[in-house]
Amino acid sequence: MRRHPARHTTRRTALASCTALALALGATACGGDTPTAGGGKSLAGQQVTVAGTWSGTEQKNFQKVLDAFSEKTGATTQYVATGDNVSTFIGSKVEGGDAPDVALVPQVGVLQQFAKNDWLTELSTKTEDTVDSGYSPVWKHYGTVYNKFYGLYFKAAHKSTVWYSPDAIEQAGVKPPKTYKDMLTAGRTIADSGLAAFSVAGQDGWTLTDWFENIYLSQAGPDNYDRLAQHEIKWTDPSVVKALTTLGELFQDKQLVAGGQKEALSTDFPGSVEKVFGPDPKAAMVYEGDFVAGVAKDQFGKTIGEDADFFPFPAVGDGEAPVVSGGDAAVVLKDGKNPKGAMALMEFLATPEAAAVWAEAGGFLSPNKKLDLASYGDDTTRQTAKSLIDAGDTVRFDMSDQAPAAFGGTKGTGEWKLLQDFLRDPSDPKGTARKLEQAAAKAYQD
Repeated sequence: MRRHPARHTTRRTALASCTALALALGATACGGDTPTAGGGKSLAGQQVTVAGTWSGTEQKNFQKVLDAFSEKTGATTQYVATGDNVSTFIGSKVEGGDAPDVALVPQVGVLQQFAKNDWLTELSTKTEDTVDSGYSPVWKHYGTVYNKFYGLYFKAAHKSTVWYSPDAIEQAGVKPPKTYKDMLTAGRTIADSGLAAFSVAGQDGWTLTDWFENIYLSQAGPDNYDRLAQHEIKWTDPSVVKALTTLGELFQDKQLVAGGQKEALSTDFPGSVEKVFGPDPKAAMVYEGDFVAGVAKDQFGKTIGEDADFFPFPAVGDGEAPVVSGGDAAVVLKDGKNPKGAMALMEFLATPEAAAVWAEAGGFLSPNKKLDLASYGDDTTRQTAKSLIDAGDTVRFDMSDQAPAAFGGTKGTGEWKLLQDFLRDPSDPKGTARKLEQAAAKAYQD
């Protein structure tokens, strides 16, 4: 059952958030008072159009954030679903003279593409000041192109979490591991008890890039991670081959992967969660981001922290435990019809109050350090959020999301396909590295 914060804590958080919002929007009153002239209600009668990839529960929860903005400002909002290919959708809207006011972009590479196309408006000083005071600098860095701040990261993902069934690991007599080597050892012990260690979603190539990125960040270090993300070192570098070799050790071990490589390649992300938390478990653990909790809870009725829990992705070799993140950045389109309303929405999204609306609804992490952790609905989510915040500038954004989409974000090509091929046959890490470099060189050149 979802545990809510104590009533007085919630009230204190609301008051603090309201104060922050009043400062951000220039309102003179909080609570039940109506803002006076010059406050948020000056947007009454205006509409702000927002385009994003979110659908289903995510869209409903984001609509609550938009509704809070409307309540404060008097503006109405319209949410438009883009589908998975944000770049194509926004491009067609810009060319057709029907650009949304705000777009939510899930990939750094796409944000950079929009900026290079001169589609974006630089964010206001007010938004920038709020981010400078409330976010670790790394988040502003990923939203900046050509030294201009374009992208506000509103929703984050923590992609260094390994989710497990507490019953399964207790029955096997193992504990959450602290190192990658211990994780594989624990996995083999679990397999000896009759249940595979990991469910791997090999049908979705993006999950395999996340596996690689966590291993690479820990093993090769953040400097090499940054250089590889920008293709300043080649994918044939010994550090890449070493990470692929480490990953291949897991992929080729039939004790560790539920159903072996063949079954992993036919398992999508929701299916990988089902194999751990569904009615007929096939594995004890599934590696992916904090959003595993939402699937386990909403689709399989698990109580997070009791029936489903996580441990941080463990350190590999002599490295530090990695913290890989993803996220959705809000940007303002130059050709939108309501630039004033768009900028006001960005100023709102930067505040703790906006983040608290979705945090209380669930299925959300914020990179905003000023959001009270009590806003989250359960202890496990609070732990995940705290881990992300505490990582500060050691957080590294999903590498494939930083790459050109042709290499890091397209089904059936580039890194997604080549890592699926590697899962199918992990016997030649050097050969896979060569193929990755060929694909990356072409994509970065284009």
